[in-house]
Amino acid sequence: MTARTVSVLAGGISHEREVSLRSGRRVADALSTSAYEVSVIDPDATLLSRLATERPSVVWPALHGSSGEDGALLGLLKAAGHHYVGPDSEAARLAWHKPTTKTLAARRGVKTAESMTLAREAFRELGAGSVLDLVVSRLGEHVVVKPAQGGSAQGVSIVSTSADLPRAMVEAFTYCEEALVEQFIDGTEVGVTILNRGAGPEVLPAVEIVPLEGVYSFEARYNAGETTFYAPARLNKVAAAAVADTALAVYEMLGLDYLARIDLIVDSTGTPWLLEANALPGLTETSLVPLAIEAAGLGLAQVFSDLVARAGGA
Repeated sequence: MTARTVSVLAGGISHEREVSLRSGRRVADALSTSAYEVSVIDPDATLLSRLATERPSVVWPALHGSSGEDGALLGLLKAAGHHYVGPDSEAARLAWHKPTTKTLAARRGVKTAESMTLAREAFRELGAGSVLDLVVSRLGEHVVVKPAQGGSAQGVSIVSTSADLPRAMVEAFTYCEEALVEQFIDGTEVGVTILNRGAGPEVLPAVEIVPLEGVYSFEARYNAGETTFYAPARLNKVAAAAVADTALAVYEMLGLDYLARIDLIVDSTGTPWLLEANALPGLTETSLVPLAIEAAGLGLAQVFSDLVARAGGA
């Protein structure tokens, strides 16, 4: 029996609430054209009881930030017996914690920038000055500082001089108790969408990201006109193949499923370096996944419909 009722979860209370609402609306609009009965639910304390009462055929979590991407909600959906579009909770948890993703990837031979992970508590107790001096001596002054957990580039800073490092650390700690400091890798930033509609992973064309201001910030991601996207990315065949292979290796290593995005930097030699993995990527009008789907010659409504059909056992 074909799944026909879909509950899209969007909103929540994370820093990425507005982005989630836009993603959820995009999913609902696309599925509605495929004759699904779709409801959009903003999760609150009544969510589990509401889903237990309504028993939708499929739940589509379009939640960003910890409320959806840390794996806790996915585990609850599975425990309650709901069919949903997304990976299992363990895979989401691994992808959500960037240092863990980097460690696992490096053990599989995937290139990832040298880094240090700093907890806020240790940063305070050991003295910010001495800790940052050690960071600079190990990684250099040109680094990227980001929350160890989180998305949409919130709390991310590119630092070119050690004088700016304390401010960048404070910004990252605003969003997470851990900060990840990585050596800066110069190159072409790309996002690779991988989907599985039931016949195995499909690696879609990489999307190249060129922010007008040079930094792919929160504003550059979600304000139309602030970033130029190339789909497919302007890579030669060898580099494009390496990017696809690396993205697929990370996807399979983490155990991701249905729809995911792997972010990479391609250096001047054509070598891809892992940035992070996204278990529940953004699906807004300016997000990379819809651009990749279009570049692959696929229709958004059909892809989303296929994912729902697979989740519902159709």
